[in-house]
Amino acid sequence: MGRILSYFKKHIFSIIMLIVILGIQVRFELLLPQYTSDIVNIGIQQEGFESSVPKVVDESTYAIFLSLADKNDKVKIAKSYEYWVPNSNSGKNKKIKEQNKNIKILPEKMYSKNFYVLKGDIKEKDIESNANNAFTNYARYIASQNNDKKIKSLDGLVNEKKIPEYMKKQIGIKMVKSLYNSYGINVKGSQKKYLWKTGTIMIIIAILSGLASILVSFISAKVSAKVSKDVRRDSFEKVMSFSNLEMDKFSIASLITRCTNDIQQIQQSSVMVLRFIFYGPIMAVGAFVNVYRLNISMLWIIALSIFVTLVSIFLIMRKAIPKFKITQVIIDKLNLVTREFISGIEVNRVFRTNKYEEERFDTVNKELTTTNLYTTRIMSLMQPFMMFVMNATTLLIIWVGAKNIEAGVIQVGDMMAFIQYTIQIIMAFLFISMISVILPRAMISANRIGEVLECEISIKDNGKISSFDREGSLEFKNVSFRYDGAMENVLNDISFSTKKGKVTAIIGSTGAGKSTIVNLIPRFLDVSSGEISLNGINIKDIPMKILREKVSIVPQKSVLFSGNIASNIEYARDIRDNKRMSIASEISQSQEFIKKKDNGYASVVSQGGANLSGGQKQRISIARAIARDSEIIVFDDSFSALDAKTDRKLRSEIKKNLYDKALIIVAQRINTIMDADEIIVLENGYIVGKGTHDELIKSCQIYYEIAKSQLTEEELKNESKK
Repeated sequence: MGRILSYFKKHIFSIIMLIVILGIQVRFELLLPQYTSDIVNIGIQQEGFESSVPKVVDESTYAIFLSLADKNDKVKIAKSYEYWVPNSNSGKNKKIKEQNKNIKILPEKMYSKNFYVLKGDIKEKDIESNANNAFTNYARYIASQNNDKKIKSLDGLVNEKKIPEYMKKQIGIKMVKSLYNSYGINVKGSQKKYLWKTGTIMIIIAILSGLASILVSFISAKVSAKVSKDVRRDSFEKVMSFSNLEMDKFSIASLITRCTNDIQQIQQSSVMVLRFIFYGPIMAVGAFVNVYRLNISMLWIIALSIFVTLVSIFLIMRKAIPKFKITQVIIDKLNLVTREFISGIEVNRVFRTNKYEEERFDTVNKELTTTNLYTTRIMSLMQPFMMFVMNATTLLIIWVGAKNIEAGVIQVGDMMAFIQYTIQIIMAFLFISMISVILPRAMISANRIGEVLECEISIKDNGKISSFDREGSLEFKNVSFRYDGAMENVLNDISFSTKKGKVTAIIGSTGAGKSTIVNLIPRFLDVSSGEISLNGINIKDIPMKILREKVSIVPQKSVLFSGNIASNIEYARDIRDNKRMSIASEISQSQEFIKKKDNGYASVVSQGGANLSGGQKQRISIARAIARDSEIIVFDDSFSALDAKTDRKLRSEIKKNLYDKALIIVAQRINTIMDADEIIVLENGYIVGKGTHDELIKSCQIYYEIAKSQLTEEELKNESKK
């Protein structure tokens, strides 16, 4: 897991930018509940009046207001109002008038008193808390002097022993409105104006929040794609450096799953995690702060909801997480069964084992389906349960909030804001729960990829030699080899040598160790003891790249790649040499069947060479090794699919044209190797014979038995006479 997280370090700037944008998005989203509350409290209940402090009072009202205020409030109230004569043309008065141009004042003849207006340099909220009591007292005074029933009801409310602050403010606002109406100031458009203004701000905030969300999605997707690209590249490069031991450890099917499905899981998960792992906590903390500021005694409801949510997430994940790991293992098994079936489809058809293979596939498929259904059913409980928690929480808030509203403790808008903040908190924990669903499976995939990336390579590339002469000599000195965990050696004390212009053949029964010798030469495997030297230098001291340029191998199983014949012969070459390709084709006896094809060297080769015969695939593989022009060429039983005539022609061309190379031929057929300069006979990992064909017929009983099983007595006698 730590190895995969290290890939995010190079994108730390993008991640920091993502966090900043998420903070901005959350800030915008947290503003909306407050504006919703203001629409209800101010826009509807207070009819658009935000302050209970009037901006305009006449002289008599101001005197009463000042006389009813507390001693501390009198000074602040006196400083907050400035005398202004409406028809004055002084610059100061003009400035004050412009500052209060939203207040319409009737012509001078309409009123008998002077007016006072609020100063611009003192904010309303600075005096509102101090002046509120004075206005409440003033409201009581006006109510006692007024016969209006509505005003009288306000007086009754004021006379209550315990009046909430917001109700005092509303009483003051009613009186402010009454004052404005008595002065002839038009207040009919205040509510509509406030609602339009607040609604416009909310729309702008919603748009900005949406843009921030889009930007966050873009950054998270970009970072995830780049990380996946890097992980995929490094995984592929690491697998390319694996020896046969590492390949056997993981299996090809598992490596394919890890480099495809597991990396895809990481990419999909990281997109979601980057979006929500920061969003959830930021939203939860921000919503908590805003709820605390509301000063509403219903925090216990949020605490209860969070507790229920966390417990449910824990119980669900406790059941689901173990199944995620099992799922990936079953996918490995499914890929293995599928790969075996497809690669061996011809054998399956011949042996009529389709039903058996279908049963194998169905068994694994049902196991995967059952596991997926179990985890899906468990995880499907998450969403409806979370919706139940949110709805139950909302109902509980409304039930408790309604009683508080009835008791005059809170306002309707505050309750609505509290509901929205609570939902945002629960949604934040829902996002965290989504991560808790995604992250375990991603962690399992990350660990599986980490196993590949951190796998210790058994064959180290520590060679430092940059180049050496094209001598073309190869020597095995007392080489032994044992696979990890095996009780016995596969090879024991193997010693032989070959050089430029010499053909060395290796023959032996199945399991004698022939292919192991082939794999030791390019260091697909490393010797357990002894030494292999190329041109007099231990191959462990030669860099892999140079070693494998010096040695070409034609594998026992012909491997072709999708493309065309030319791309397979000139494999991995940027610039193709037609002359070199033609010579290699002639030596390998491929020219004949290539010319018969309509497109010649441009003829399409399907994946694995499925549209070519076994002999054609072998000859193209041989041509590929010859075209590489390496000093040493190893043929690992690569003539087995050729008929006797083609085999003879091929060996004749090799002997005639590749005289400047060291050739090692591993074969099962005596006819293929009887012309070799030296034949090595293997039996149970030991060399039991060494010499020419004639020498071995006479001196090596095992070689004689092999020859006798393939040649007639007459052929043996003729070969002996030769």
